[in-house]
Amino acid sequence: MSEVLVYVDHVDGAVRKPTLELLTLARRIGDPVAVHLGSGVDAAAPVLAEHGAVRVLTADAAEFADYLVVPKVDALKAAYDAVQPAAVLLPSSVECKEIGARLAVRIGSGIITDAVDVEAGDDSPVTTQAVFAAAYTTRSRVSRGTPVITVKPNSAAPEAAPVESAVEQLTFGFGESAAGTKVVGRTPRESTGRPELTEAAIVVSGGRGVNGAENFRLIEELADSLGAAVGASRAAVDAGWYPHSHQVGQTGKTVSPQLYIAAGISGAIQHRAGMQTSKTIVAVNKDSEAPIFDLVDYGVVGDLFAVVPQLTGEVKARKG
Repeated sequence: MSEVLVYVDHVDGAVRKPTLELLTLARRIGDPVAVHLGSGVDAAAPVLAEHGAVRVLTADAAEFADYLVVPKVDALKAAYDAVQPAAVLLPSSVECKEIGARLAVRIGSGIITDAVDVEAGDDSPVTTQAVFAAAYTTRSRVSRGTPVITVKPNSAAPEAAPVESAVEQLTFGFGESAAGTKVVGRTPRESTGRPELTEAAIVVSGGRGVNGAENFRLIEELADSLGAAVGASRAAVDAGWYPHSHQVGQTGKTVSPQLYIAAGISGAIQHRAGMQTSKTIVAVNKDSEAPIFDLVDYGVVGDLFAVVPQLTGEVKARKG
């Protein structure tokens, strides 16, 4: 069976969930070969093997941390040359989309971004995408070269498939452009204890109807009771009620959780573009004509200040 390169998204060897999803999808079209760049491969390798990676190609160099993107592209290109894979899969993060695009240019191939499914095809893997603000679903494949595909988080449930896996060192050199953009400073992200927004299985978002930054505690309390991430509409972010890093929408982050709860959000197309591929959508809004109700699986017409605390209390009661 042909091999499929899977780019590993990790933090010092702690493999993030989207990578495990990619390994699950990769097994549909070939044998996954993981590419782990940076430190922590000893911790990552057993997890990757547990999810089907038949090999782990690894490299660690200061350039990966000191410069943006290009050193990682150099390493991934070396892995591509060594494996000659049937496809290359990466998570759909901002950084990985750029890595994937640069790799596609180097190998003279096409790239598909933000896929929500990948399956084997006659000549090339076939992907499913939600396009035009998720108004349409398309099936696409790369028509020339080895397909490079980025996949949205929560597109597949990670499935264990333990294999014997070997860790192999990548040997390569960095190109002249690798040092083109230097990282001059870092600020640690403040931890909330909640899941990362784009990776969360459950997201609770608040909008204009929350009516103030102080009232977002209602959204946070519901999210915490569910073990969910907190999102916000553009209107709430523009009003300064919640940080932009939590904005869901066309100019914010795209999420695709198993459950999306929208409280006080009207459902403008800009917001729908960022959450329409969620598996189950629940909305709470006092306006029965709000566009969000055209999209939902379950809708509650009511005042969020009454409904959300009751829902939080019921979740806590059922959890005991």
